Amino acid sequence: MTEKTIHEGRNVKRIREILGIKQDALAMELGISQQAISALEQKEALDKEMLEKVAKAMKITPESIKTFSEESVVNIISNTFNSHDTSTMNAVNYYPTFNALDRIIELYERLLQTEREKVVLLEKILSEKK
Repeated sequence: MTEKTIHEGRNVKRIREILGIKQDALAMELGISQQAISALEQKEALDKEMLEKVAKAMKITPESIKTFSEESVVNIISNTFNSHDTSTMNAVNYYPTFNALDRIIELYERLLQTEREKVVLLEKILSEKK
């Protein structure tokens, strides 16, 4: 069984795309040209210094680039997906736009109003029986 070779440049590209970072933005962050980023993404191995700079610019660890695998990323994303982008279709909104305490108070006030109406109705029934 042959060991799978790690293509660090391709891993940089895939991670960059997952993070939604354009080549231009990464190039600007690193102080190099977009063409240099394109060339970097073609390299099988990156020198240690460049690997660390790229990792820092993308706010990840150099190990993330070295050990990146699409299978594990798909698994992580599917288990931790969280979208703050309102344009994302079929995303679950974990951050409601209402205040939970306000909703509790509103429900309590409705319940209280219902109970008051019951009391009035019962008093009316009792007064009719007398």
